[in-house]
Amino acid sequence: MARKDIFGSVMGPATAIADGQDVSSYAVRGASRSIIQSFEELSKSSVVDLDPALVDTSFVSDRMDDDDAAFQELLTAIRERGQDSPILVRPHPETSGRFQTVFGHRRVRVARQLQRPVRAVVKKMDDRDHVIAQGQENAARADLSFIERTLFADRVLKRGHSPETVKSALALDDTTFSKMRSVIGNIPEQVIVAVGAAKGIGRDRWWQLAKLMEHPGAAARAEECVAIADFAQPGSEARFARLFEFVSAPAKRPRAPSKPQERAWVPQDKSVRAKITDTGKVFTLALKSKEASPFGAFIAGKLDELFEAFRESEMAKKTGD
Repeated sequence: MARKDIFGSVMGPATAIADGQDVSSYAVRGASRSIIQSFEELSKSSVVDLDPALVDTSFVSDRMDDDDAAFQELLTAIRERGQDSPILVRPHPETSGRFQTVFGHRRVRVARQLQRPVRAVVKKMDDRDHVIAQGQENAARADLSFIERTLFADRVLKRGHSPETVKSALALDDTTFSKMRSVIGNIPEQVIVAVGAAKGIGRDRWWQLAKLMEHPGAAARAEECVAIADFAQPGSEARFARLFEFVSAPAKRPRAPSKPQERAWVPQDKSVRAKITDTGKVFTLALKSKEASPFGAFIAGKLDELFEAFRESEMAKKTGD
């Protein structure tokens, strides 16, 4: 399985880094420069075998849903050839004797499944360097989608890290970072998670969806869309397209109920009072007074006759007689 390997020289000659251009493929800007230097130092570090049961995930997730086909390909490759490139871990900052993955999560999963040790380089680093190293390794891969990178950036910011740290970690220019903030600011995270990684959907399409979400009621409509029972069935690109179409469509405005028409009827002797209410679909005749009951019974007894007279009247109108 082809992938960029920043530890190429660990398993081979010391010239592998210079030949492979892996480290130089990282953007050298701001805080990332020191991390790249750390990668170069790590290339000279010793690789150790760790029990994968002692290796925990990173404190900030960078992947929404694993590509099972890609994982199976990696598992097959490691089963047949062994683990070509080590992962990077740091001593767990809270639990003695354990380690925290900086990058290489799927290789840890493979090692667990194969019940083998995982080959790793262990380096002590703080949270900020951890985030930048994890992000830069992601930037060197092509398999993380725009929205996965956006969620990673948002989670790093929510842990108190600065925008500059995020931009250094993911090698972002100001325009891309701004659009990421627009996407995560306008689209509820539960909607993004329901869509999934959507690897074929790039920055501009997500940004267009974010702009649509600025319209009143759009967020509620998006949440309504992803809650539909069959929404999860197609692939994530199809889910994005379905959501985009749903949010783009004009919202159906509920028809305002017609105002009921009311009037009253009273005979000359005022012996009974009738209140008539007509909503267009419901016609109500309410009688009051001491003669209300017998008069109502009289009307009810003549309903067949009255209805026939009504039908004849309607037919006469249609025929012009």
